[in-house]
Amino acid sequence: MGLGDLADGIARQIEAVGDATHEALFEPVIRLGVTGLSRAGKTVFITSLVANLMNRSRMVQLVAAADGRIHTAFLQPQPNDTVARFEFEEHLAAVTGPAPHWPEGTRAVSELRLSFRVQPTGVLGGMRGPRTVHLDIVDYPGEWLLDLGLLDLSYTDWSAQVLSRIAHRPQAAGFLSLADHADAEAPFEEPAAKPVAEAFAAYLRDARKAGYYDCTPGRFLLPGDMAGSPALTFAPLPKPASAPRRSLWREMERRFEAYKSRVVKPFFRDHFARIDRQVVLVDVLGAINAGPAALDDLRRAMAEILSAFRPGRNAFLSQLLLGKRIDRILFAATKADHLHHSQHPRLTAITEALLREARDRADFAGARTAAMSIAALRTTTEDTLDHKGRRLDCVRGTLLDTGKSAAFYPGDLPEDPARLLAPAREGAEAWLNADYRVMRFAPARISLKPGEGPPHIRLDKAAEFLIGDRL
Repeated sequence: MGLGDLADGIARQIEAVGDATHEALFEPVIRLGVTGLSRAGKTVFITSLVANLMNRSRMVQLVAAADGRIHTAFLQPQPNDTVARFEFEEHLAAVTGPAPHWPEGTRAVSELRLSFRVQPTGVLGGMRGPRTVHLDIVDYPGEWLLDLGLLDLSYTDWSAQVLSRIAHRPQAAGFLSLADHADAEAPFEEPAAKPVAEAFAAYLRDARKAGYYDCTPGRFLLPGDMAGSPALTFAPLPKPASAPRRSLWREMERRFEAYKSRVVKPFFRDHFARIDRQVVLVDVLGAINAGPAALDDLRRAMAEILSAFRPGRNAFLSQLLLGKRIDRILFAATKADHLHHSQHPRLTAITEALLREARDRADFAGARTAAMSIAALRTTTEDTLDHKGRRLDCVRGTLLDTGKSAAFYPGDLPEDPARLLAPAREGAEAWLNADYRVMRFAPARISLKPGEGPPHIRLDKAAEFLIGDRL
């Protein structure tokens, strides 16, 4: 570590002490991180959460709202001037307007501050006026979070792990052919390196579409203004017998290290390390629909995600001396509205089993964790149909692809999660004697009364777990 890095670290610690002292004594701040892998519903979750916290008639399981202790909730300018604002108004108009549609997904870090005026509880609560509590919501792609696992790997180890993991995936065939024929000992030339890196990026995009979740480095999928930069132009290669200076291997290694130092570490330092509470959104139904391999890949990806957290009890003194610790983590299986409510407990049980390894790791460190099934924006109604003498619990909604209303039966999830997780761990190619399907529904047209937020499933329960104790 250089003197510049040391001085910067000391300055940040002093700043953190000042911020923590002010928050503890005057206006508390809850920093809520929202992440998940692609298509898990982060944008809709934040939009509906904020809308329902501002108009709380549907938030009956949020105790502070049910008790009437939240006098008001209002948006304020975000405190970080260098991070994009989460476009709440635009996204809310998309899902509640006369022609509702899904908003664009998360492509970079964004923030939003929602402030509450809350009546304190306790013996002296009635003698004091309402206090201000700020909720800073940080939205960031789950693919970037997976990158934190790269910090502990050398280029050699990373290359070996990736090449072994993707060896039998059809999406990787083109890249693997180029990587096998690349001369890693030869002098580096950009025209020779660029096609290999582009093929690797193309593999990552195809793998994500196929339902795989271990698609790192994450910025290859969401490059933004870094597209084409050397830090995003590298790929894993088979290790050569020797690696001379200025060889292709050495340059790929240098760029891998640059990615960690210039992309991953700043994200951890500036955003992730300051989070108090975290919700991880998981498209469990999508993984089940994609098959056993995708479900097991999701299990491993979520374990890697939690390994990036620094969970533990967030006492004031530990904040001052040791830095922040995430002390509550919610794993939320999204799109619960795609199932009849009779299957929600099964979806929650599958989520709990899927994340058992990750949750145990967090619980052991002192963090409170929970798993639940939610729908941040309810798009369906429930129905029961007769089919060949059997009554099926279905959901009815507007299909995204055709715009037509249809009743849908996704299949019967097993009561025992092991019936899914066991074949997934064993590498089964398909589910045995089962057919699980997922449909894509468009947002339903809704008419909101004064004081109402968008319809949801258990969003209030999720909010109570994540921030209820601080209100």
